[in-house]
Amino acid sequence: MAEEMGVDLTRIAGSGRDGQITKGDVDAFLASAKAAPAPAKGPELVEGPKPAVTVPAPAAAPAATATGRIIASPAAKAVAAEKGVDLRQVVGSGPEGRVMKADVEAAPVKAPVAASAVAAAPIAPVATAAAAAPAAGDTRKPLSRMRQIIATRTQQSKANAPHFYITVAVEMDAALSLRTQVNESLKAEGVKVSVNDLVVRAVALALKKFPGMNSSFAGDAIETHGGIHVGNAVSLESGLITVTVRDADQKTLKQISVEMTGLASRAKSGKTLPGDAGGQTFSISNLGMYGVENFIAIINGPDAGILAVAAAKPEAVVRDGQIVIRSIMRITLSGDHRVTDGAAGADFVNEVKRLLENPWSLVL
Repeated sequence: MAEEMGVDLTRIAGSGRDGQITKGDVDAFLASAKAAPAPAKGPELVEGPKPAVTVPAPAAAPAATATGRIIASPAAKAVAAEKGVDLRQVVGSGPEGRVMKADVEAAPVKAPVAASAVAAAPIAPVATAAAAAPAAGDTRKPLSRMRQIIATRTQQSKANAPHFYITVAVEMDAALSLRTQVNESLKAEGVKVSVNDLVVRAVALALKKFPGMNSSFAGDAIETHGGIHVGNAVSLESGLITVTVRDADQKTLKQISVEMTGLASRAKSGKTLPGDAGGQTFSISNLGMYGVENFIAIINGPDAGILAVAAAKPEAVVRDGQIVIRSIMRITLSGDHRVTDGAAGADFVNEVKRLLENPWSLVL
């Protein structure tokens, strides 16, 4: 929570056991900081002229104060300086419009322009339809902080990352059979491997083979990540959170299963630990448990792609001239065309398919 809100933990006295800082301590610090008058100058303020809003979001806008200053967390400033992002053009998702690290990572990066180039005309604000007066019986619910962040980041992703989509059908019969055997062998340990665990393992191995999908767009370069960290969207009552299996390519199926169980449980109970969320290099969105047959997902910037996973359902297919029944699961890659192309995306998603259809490679 402190990382997300840009709070310096060295400024907080812990009230927990042995001085441990608790969530309540961070809440209290944020409440006192919000109540205190804003300083005229300080390390959290970046001087600059008040900008025009280029891409307004439903409940957020660039965090310019009345004096033209921009409020940003230290982590956001560091990432902005590294990537050459103008903080005045970033929509802040933090308290009072504060620009957070995640906002900068999801923001577009301008490529360097030659000195002789003609200055481009400013981008006109995106037109939004005027809100109609509520009809009788309508209700209006203000956006929660989480929903504001989701709205901002998905809008930025769709606006800045040119998406392309590739769908393949995966025969899951062998994978489901292996899962049954693995779970039987792990029954005494209380470990139960899910279909999603199989997908996480397959995606991690495919990313290792095709590192181009384990990359991000960095303005004038493509940044390929050294670690393979697979994010997983977890649905909460208030929205979505992405929890991350770090170094997933180096973990066994059993380790991934145990880790994902803990990550999902803590996320749903609101007890996430530092490092549980964010920092992913590729993401998975799985709606198979809802019986969804096929769907596409919005890229979780700054990743180069996200894999949408649907339900495995019996279907009639033709094999060797015969109609047979197979458990078919459709997976769809959403790729960032700035980072990769359709052929490379097809190679990657077909490698995930190959691994799932030959599942012993996931446990050996």
